[in-house]
Order: sequence, then structure tokens, then C-alpha cells
Amino acid sequence: IYLALVAGLSMDEVKQTLSLEATDSPLFANIIRLDGSFVAQRGERRWNNYFDQLMAEITDHAEEQVAALRRDMEQTGHASVVLTANGERYHLHSKQLAYTDWFLDIVMPYRSMDAEISKLSRHWLYIAAGGCLVVLVALLFVFGGYFRQIREQMNELDKVREEAVNASRAKSEFLSNMSHDIRTPMNAIVGMTAIAIANMDDKAQMQNCLKKIAMSSKHLLGLINDILDMSKIESGKLTLSMDQLSLREAIDGIVSIIQPQIGEKNHKFDVVIRDIISEEVCCDSVRLTQVLLNLLGNSVKFTPEGGEIRLVLYEEESPKGSAYVQVHLLVEDNGIGMAPEFLDQIFDAFSRADNKRVRKTEGSGLGMAITKYIVDAMEGTIQVQSEQGRGSSFHVILDLEKAQVREEDMVLPSVRVLVVDDDTQLCESAIAALASMGVHADFAFDAKEALKMIAEQYRQQDAYRILILDWKLPGMDGLALTRMIRKDYGDEIPILLSSAYDWGEMEAEAKAAGVTGFLSKPLFRSTLFYGLKPFLTDETKHTEEETEHILEKPEEELAGCKILVAEDNDLNWEIANELLSAFGLELEWAENGQICLDKFCQSQAGYYDAILMDLRMPVMTGYEATEAIRSLEREDAKSIPIIAMTADAFAEDIKRCMDSGMNAHIPKPIDVRDVVRQLKKYIK
Repeated sequence: IYLALVAGLSMDEVKQTLSLEATDSPLFANIIRLDGSFVAQRGERRWNNYFDQLMAEITDHAEEQVAALRRDMEQTGHASVVLTANGERYHLHSKQLAYTDWFLDIVMPYRSMDAEISKLSRHWLYIAAGGCLVVLVALLFVFGGYFRQIREQMNELDKVREEAVNASRAKSEFLSNMSHDIRTPMNAIVGMTAIAIANMDDKAQMQNCLKKIAMSSKHLLGLINDILDMSKIESGKLTLSMDQLSLREAIDGIVSIIQPQIGEKNHKFDVVIRDIISEEVCCDSVRLTQVLLNLLGNSVKFTPEGGEIRLVLYEEESPKGSAYVQVHLLVEDNGIGMAPEFLDQIFDAFSRADNKRVRKTEGSGLGMAITKYIVDAMEGTIQVQSEQGRGSSFHVILDLEKAQVREEDMVLPSVRVLVVDDDTQLCESAIAALASMGVHADFAFDAKEALKMIAEQYRQQDAYRILILDWKLPGMDGLALTRMIRKDYGDEIPILLSSAYDWGEMEAEAKAAGVTGFLSKPLFRSTLFYGLKPFLTDETKHTEEETEHILEKPEEELAGCKILVAEDNDLNWEIANELLSAFGLELEWAENGQICLDKFCQSQAGYYDAILMDLRMPVMTGYEATEAIRSLEREDAKSIPIIAMTADAFAEDIKRCMDSGMNAHIPKPIDVRDVVRQLKKYIK
């Protein structure tokens, strides 16, 4: 059994391992015994005893420090003291090596430590300086960005402040103008009323006063509507109600509304359509009508008497895809035009050209701003071109969704038809529409050419089956041409008169001249189809009943119709009763929605032909009454026409009416022609 394992190491290996011979190290290391003798010494041996060497090198209190060092080594096996030798401070650390009586003695001069610490301090100083520089650069960048943002905000604030000042000034000027513009029709209403009262026995004077009161009232209503619309726009509450719309019906309605104004100033008015891809689209019909009436109304106001106004409608493929159609609407006139500097602000609210040419023209200065807002809300564009003394042109472009409707197959017998009109585009559009229905159509631009073509076809024994004549032809108008045709060819050929003017203006004279029927411009494909179809039934025979749809229904059609009127205001009931009774209607009054519901429930099915419903009524509103009627279990509850007749005339009001089950909406103050037109439309 081995009692011990002895291993030997050479002193050179020990020195190399402990780096005792390293010359580049700031440390001094020695291995000594407790008596001070060296086991391994750095460098050449100059002293035989380590403690003697220390005694010789230490300059302050050498004996005390060496004695303390030896005492700590003996008692604890390690010691640590700070010595001063040759004017320099040293740190001495001594540690006994395990399993031996040797001590590893390490001396480190403070100079080396200070150098390392100084180096490390400089390093950290550089890091801190670099960090501060980075932070400073970052702060400068952030401050620069913040400063730029503040400057931009200040510029925006200045811009907003300037706009606010301009808006305030514009509104002040607007209110000043409105004070004048509102007082003008009010003064006319009050003054003409006083004159009418003073001349009760003078029928002509009474009629003149009442006519001017009516005109002033309509103008005042237009001003109020513009102000309310602008208020809705500024508060962000003006909304669109998208629904199915027939462009033909919309244009027909617009033409009928603008006709009286056109007639008062004796303007030449044309409506032209071409390249119609889809007649049924999805759109807010009220707002589209408002846009076109604003544009047409401006043309009427700023076009001198005898001037020309033109409404053009055409369609193109939409960039949104096959489900949409791009609708182009142009309103053109040869009126006074606008200055170039005013074109930049024409769509600004409260703006009007301030010069003597328009100073006497009434208006709020809001129509164009409202028009622009509506077109923008429909995601469309509006462009304007104008030149002083040469007229103006407004071009509205809308991408509208095609309505999902099943159109009737529009096919007519292959007959020959002649279209006479001096508008090239209208002729080309009508010829294309008729050709698509299987009709062979020719066109002539004036009466002389038309007579020549009619005579030629007679000689070829291929006479025209139907003639479509424009009312206002150059040289000889449509009525004079009709008289000549009837004189030469008799009453055999159906002659249809086409015009954008009111049929009532010419009906008696037209029938006396031999006109068979009337086609209202613009000549949509459906207008031509339903207008010609009765005359081509059984190849050319038709009856009076079949042709009624091309003539406006006579007022006698409404005679005897029973109308239930829900109205809580006595004066409104009196007005409605007086105006509508003149058409032969039998009106019955319900003072609120509940009474209206009760009267309908107590009546026999089919007793009432229609209901005119006010909305804001006590006990039960018009909405509630309509919903209650529609929910009744009787055969006429779902089919009876219910027409709103109310002062709530915004798009959201109209949509709510339709959602509650009503068929149509008529705004107050009522236009009796509009009421009659709606009743004719829904009373079967």
C-alpha cells in the first residue's frame, strides 16, 4: 500500500506558470517561506531574505510594517498591506499556498493601477461623451422635427385663421345680402297682398298681384332651402339616399319643373341624349335633381331673354367595371358667362360675382357650393368652362351602379319612320335607338327636306308609317309642317310632336293642326318604344285607349277619386282642399295619424284611392300611421298609395318615408302640379 505519491516540478516550470519571469507585467511576484527565504524569486537574486529586502526598500516605518506583515502571515496565512518604497506606493498581498508552507507574495505598484484606472476612466469618458453626443444629435433631430411640426401647425393655424376670417367676412356679406334678398320677396308678398286687398273688385289687378306673390314665394322658398342645405353641409349631416332611379323619369321631371322658368324668358331649350347604355341606375334622385336644377336655374337666370339653354346626357363605360356606367350631364347656355378670376371661387360658399351684370339677379350664392358638395359626395366630378359674353358650360361626371332590373324586350315591327329635328345629335341618337328595336328610320333637318322625303316614299309606295316632328323647327315649325302633311296626305299617318316644352302650351293648337300624340324630350329608347308601340299594334291599328300614355292624362282622370288627407294644421288642410278639389278630387280630412288610421280601418276596402300623409302630427305621426296601415290584414292595406306631404324635405326624411312604406314624397309648400302628377302616377 502506498503511503504517499510524490511528484516533482522543476522551478523553471513554476516560474513560467506563475509568470515570475514576465518583464511586461506591472506585478512583482515571489514565492517565499515564512522565514523570508525565497523559493522562487523574480529576476536576478539580489537578496537572500525577502523581509530584509522589504526593510531596505520601505522608506516609512519599515520595521513596523514588516513585523505586521509577518504576524498576519503566521496567524492567518495571508496578509495585505500598503507600502511606500522609493517614493512610490505599492500594494502587497501575501497568500499561503495550499498544502505547503510557501507564500505567494504579489506586489502591485499603485502607478500601474492608476494608469489602468485612468485608461479605463478615459475610455468611459469617451463613451459618455459619445453617448451624450448621440443623445444631443437625437434631441436636435427630435427638436428639429418638432420645430418643423410646430412651424407647419403655425402655418396651418395662420391659414385656418385666414380662412376663418375670410369665411366670417363672407358670411357677414352673405347675411347682409340675405337680409336684402329675403326682404325683397317678403316686401313683394306683403305689398302685393295689400294691393290685392285694396283691389278686390279688379280681377285683372288681383290676378297680377297673386301671380307676383306666387313668384316671390317660390323665390323665398329657394333661398330658405339653400340656407338649410348649407347648414346641413357645414354640420356634416347632409346624407345621400341611394335608390333605383330611371334616368328617363328623372330628366322628364327636371324638364317639367324648369319649363315655366324657360317659358317666362322665352329661351330656346333643347334636351339631347345619346349613347345610353343603361336607363336604370342607383342614385339619390332628389340630390341629382337638385344638382341639375341648380345648374339649369343658373343658366335661366344668367341667360338673357331669347337665349339658348341645352341639357345633354350621354353614357360611357365606367372605369369601375361592368356593374357601373359613367353618366355625363352637361348644362350649356349662351348667357353672360363668367370672368376668369371668378371661376376659381365659383364653388365657394357665399360667393357671388360682384359686378353690375349680376347685381340685380336674385340668389343666395350657395347653389354652386351645394352642387359641388353633392357631386363630391357621389364621388363624381364637376367641371366648368365659361367666357364673358359667350356663355357657360357645366359638365358633371358620375359613375353610377346599374340597377338590377329586367328590361322588357323592346322590339317593334320593321316599319319605316321619319324623324324631323334640326339637332344632329338627337337625330342620330333616335335613329340608333329605333334601329336597335328593328325600325327603319330616316331623319330630316327641316320641313322642306321632310316634305321631299315623304313625297319620295309615297312615290315608291313605301310610305312612312309614323312621323316624329320637332315642335320648333327652323323656318317652318312642327305645327305648320303637320298642317301641310294633313292637307296633302290626309289623316292616315300618325304624327307625333316631340318637344322639351310643356304639352299644355301647345295641346289645343297641336290637336287642331292634326297632331296625333306627343313625345316628351329627351327621346330615350323607352320613350320611343312606348310612344310608337300603340301605333304599330296589329301592324298599324290603334285605339284611343292605347295612345293615352303618350299624351298627358287629362285632369278628368282624377275626378271622383277619394283622397284621405292626414294633416294637423287647419290652414294647410284648407290650402290642400281648395287646390286639389279644383281637379275633381274628393278630399276627406284626418286631423292626426290616429284619426287617419281609424278612418281607413272603418272604410270598405278600396274606398280611398290614396292617402296624403303629413309626418309631424300629434297622437300618431305619419310614419307610425303608415306602418300601422301597411300591417293591417286587408286587401288594400298594402296597395293603397300613401304619399308624404310634409315640410321635412331632406334626403334622410325621404328615405325614412320610403322605409316606413310610403310610395312618394312631396315637399311643402306643395306644388299642386307635383301633387297631381304623383296621384296620376299611383292611382290606377
